[in-house]
Amino acid sequence: QVQLVESGGGLVQPGGSLRLSCAASGSISSINAMGWYRQAPGKERELVATITSGGRVDYADFVKGRFTISRDNAKNTVYLQMNSLKAEDTAVYYCNAHATASGRLYGMNYWGKGTLVTVSS
Repeated sequence: QVQLVESGGGLVQPGGSLRLSCAASGSISSINAMGWYRQAPGKERELVATITSGGRVDYADFVKGRFTISRDNAKNTVYLQMNSLKAEDTAVYYCNAHATASGRLYGMNYWGKGTLVTVSS
């Protein structure tokens, strides 16, 4: 139905930058909110940032001023620009989309498989 594929993770030094991308594909009727979550080893998954189809954004306090979420509705793609990365940002980053598949009346949450971001010197 709806598949999400993340890319852009990797190893970066503290203070560096990375840009994550997540493309949605499949039989999509509409996509409402899209967002990024992360899960560090031994911790629960937590919200990083979300963006609505209209462009309203929301950030977790720990990334405000460092991360920027954006999306290209024509490409069904959401991005996360991460600057001033810290060791504590190390985690698997997951893409999330609340989407309505073709032929369905209601939307549901879809998840990507995640991309690993490691911040280390």
